[in-house]
Amino acid sequence: MTNSTTGLSMEQIAAMRAQVLGAVAKAPGMLIALGILFIALGMIGVAGQVMFSFVTNNILGAFLIIGGVLQGIHAFQSSGWKSVGIQIVFAILYIVAGFYTWLFPIPALEVITLWLAAIFFITGFLRLIAAFHHRPFGQLFWLVLSAIISILMGALIMNSYPASSFWLPGLLIAIELLLQGWTLLFIGIAAKSHAAS
Repeated sequence: MTNSTTGLSMEQIAAMRAQVLGAVAKAPGMLIALGILFIALGMIGVAGQVMFSFVTNNILGAFLIIGGVLQGIHAFQSSGWKSVGIQIVFAILYIVAGFYTWLFPIPALEVITLWLAAIFFITGFLRLIAAFHHRPFGQLFWLVLSAIISILMGALIMNSYPASSFWLPGLLIAIELLLQGWTLLFIGIAAKSHAAS
């Protein structure tokens, strides 16, 4: 039997699905569970943006400290390596930055917020340049719109800075968790329907 919209047989579509999903098709329940977990965490984050910002700050501090310690251990174990001194300096900087985010969470959140605003501005201007480079392809409107939205996001962050430092990092991470959760959920449902067929 052939699908009239694609011109492919049902066996070909099933084979393509299996190729795209790979091993995921064998354990769709895990993806669905992860998707639901991420969606739940994202909803909690949207509801409690300030709390989520501080939790994120603490997790970032932990990652910086762990990364610094591991880098320091690796540097000391790498005898004869010419960059040992530089790696030890980086390890110390990571550890100091990690403790700084724990001891001074509000200034750390302010720095994170400035960094996010800078990312929106930079990506917006880069998209604007790319839009005019890709003008012959006829997608100028959407690329320019995407660039303007990024630049406006950066401007909105800076307009409410430093007050936005308390809620913005948590909100953005919550939105990312929601998007990732829905993505995993839909992939899991597709894999489950593929396994059932």
